Amino acid sequence: MNQELRREIEAEVTRLIHEYVWANDAQDWDACAALYTEDAVFRRPSGGDPVVGREAILDSFKARPPRAQRHVIANTLVDVEGPATARAKSVIILYMGDTPEDGGLPVQDAKSPLVGTFTDLVVQTPHGWRFKERVGGLDFRP
Repeated sequence: MNQELRREIEAEVTRLIHEYVWANDAQDWDACAALYTEDAVFRRPSGGDPVVGREAILDSFKARPPRAQRHVIANTLVDVEGPATARAKSVIILYMGDTPEDGGLPVQDAKSPLVGTFTDLVVQTPHGWRFKERVGGLDFRP
């Protein structure tokens, strides 16, 4: 694989990760789920059983109570395995809180921020790069 293709894949996978963060913070669950393959596996940073399949991932997002949130992704590193497969890892910082009834700025949760990581297996599909596996983990206890 030539260097130009490798850099293109790295940029596209990084963009996939950023698209996911923006959709997640907007609580656009359909857009988040669309970034996974049909048979994807998702493990939340907070733990619990893996969620398997795009529809189950969508259902798990929709089941969460609404909250004010902002994810910050940093130190993303993409390792291209081939023209249709790559692995990525990123540091994640999650700020969360409750939105006041008066519509003002959210009140930050006492457990916020959470610091952790995502490790991803991404594959090229007819619809672009998608998460085949997304595994989150926390680096510090809340």
